[in-house]
This record gives sequence, structure tokens and C-alpha cells, in this order.
Amino acid sequence: MTIRFLAFIATSVDGYIADANGSIEWLEEANEAIPEGEDCGYNDFISGIDALVMGRNTFEQALRFPEWPYGSLPVLVLSHSLRQLPDSVPDTIELHDLPIADLALLLSRRGYRNVYVDGGKTIQGFIAAGLLNEITITSIPVLLGGGSSLFGALASRVNLQLTSSRAYPFGLVQSSYLISSGT
Repeated sequence: MTIRFLAFIATSVDGYIADANGSIEWLEEANEAIPEGEDCGYNDFISGIDALVMGRNTFEQALRFPEWPYGSLPVLVLSHSLRQLPDSVPDTIELHDLPIADLALLLSRRGYRNVYVDGGKTIQGFIAAGLLNEITITSIPVLLGGGSSLFGALASRVNLQLTSSRAYPFGLVQSSYLISSGT
């Protein structure tokens, strides 16, 4: 079986995942408009995930939530600057400083089949390595005008094939794509 790397992320309409101050307050405000019981497909997505890879910034953001949002899911945190995890984190979290290709090999050897990739720089790294297979982007109806962009500069064009798109009555638009590199 082949390992698949999948992203599920929200952006502003202009493509930012955090504002110029690194805040996701705009996303938290948008979440308040979502009707109770609606998760925009997240529970279906996460139920098929074997492990999660995230960058340090995303990890530090997740630590700010009232409780750890990933339960017992194995989480691999990528960081070149973080040297150890806080003592309070679940024992399902590992810290790695591996190149993406080596991390992908490690995950494959562990038998993972569907790996959630989260965080802008981490998603960018998986795209650059040609390893991200699918991405679901939920556009939040706000323009930030700057901040942390989901996509950075690319070495070559990345082709996307739309597999689904849905407009929610509360303003969010969610599109899912298969990814292939090419020129």
C-alpha cells in the first residue's frame, strides 16, 4: 500500500493562514458563525488519518487551545529550532528535524497510510518535495492583506485537479484538489 499525504486547512480569501501578527483570531471569529454540529467535513477527514505532521508554529498554536485537539493521534512536529517538547504534552507527540523525504520514509516504514500535513511551511515543504497528494482548502470570507501565506514561491508549477467544491450558507467555500507536479 502507498502512503498518502493530505492537507485540510483554512485560509482567508486572499490566501493567508495567519495575519501579519501571526494571529488566527479572524479564523476563530469565523468558527463562531458555523452552526452547532457542523464541522465542514473535518470529522470525516480526521477519522481516516493515521498520523499528523505539523510544523513548530502550528504546534505552538495547538498548545494554546484549551485541550489538545488531536486526542491519541500520533503527531510528528517538524522543527529546526525546537530542541525538546514541553513536559506537559501527550506522549503521542514526537519532535523531528528530518528532511521531508526522510520523514515520509519513516512514516511509511511505520505503516501509516493516510497522513495529515498541517501548517503553512510544512505544507509548502511537502509540495516542494512532490509528496502532498491532496489538499482541502476552506476559504473564509475575509481579506487579511498580508500575513503568513499558505503557498510560497514554487520551483515549478503544481497542477491541481478539483475533486469537489461546496459553498456553505454561512459564507465558507471549501474546495478539495488532487495534486500533481508538472510544468
